[in-house]
Amino acid sequence: MSIEITISKINRELISAFAVLDGWFDRDEALLRHRASIRWCPAEILEHVMLTNRYLLMLIEKGSAKALKLASEKDLTQEVKQYQFDSVALDAISEPDSFSWERPEHMEPTGTQSLAEVREELRNQLYRCLCLLEMLCQGQGIAYRITMSVNSLGKLDIYQYIYFLALHVKRHLRQLEKHYGR
Repeated sequence: MSIEITISKINRELISAFAVLDGWFDRDEALLRHRASIRWCPAEILEHVMLTNRYLLMLIEKGSAKALKLASEKDLTQEVKQYQFDSVALDAISEPDSFSWERPEHMEPTGTQSLAEVREELRNQLYRCLCLLEMLCQGQGIAYRITMSVNSLGKLDIYQYIYFLALHVKRHLRQLEKHYGR
C-alpha cells in the first residue's frame, strides 16, 4: 500500500469515525446522561474519547515534528517505496473487550466540561489529525516511531499512531451502539 493510499485510508477512517461520534452529541441529553449496565454513561464515554485523544495527539504532534526533522536530514525515497502499512495488529483496538488495559487517571472522565466543550474539542482534534496527515503527505511519518503500550503494540510510526487514534474512537462507538443503540 503506497503512502498516498495509506494516508487516504487513515483520512477516511478519521472522518467517518469522528462524524458518527459527533452525531452522538445531537441525541437527547437524558440519554447521554443515562447509565446502562456499564461503567460510564454516553457523555462520560465521549469525554473519555476526547481526553484520550488529547494525550495521543500530544505524542503524535511531538512525534510528527521529530519525523519531519529526521526526514529532512535523510533521503526517505527507498523507505517510502518499500513502506507497508501494517494495520492487522492495530485492528483489535477498535473491538471492545478485545484486550484488557487499565487507563491512566488523566483519561478518566470527570464531568467538568460541558457536552458542547467536549464536542468542540473533538472536532478540533479531527482537524489537527487531518492537518498532520497533510503535513506528512510525502512519507515523513515513517521516519519516527513511538512506543505504544496498549495491547503490547510496541513501536508505531506516526501514520499508525494516528490510525490507532481513529480505531480508539471506533472502539467506543461500538461500545455506545452496543449499550445505547444507534
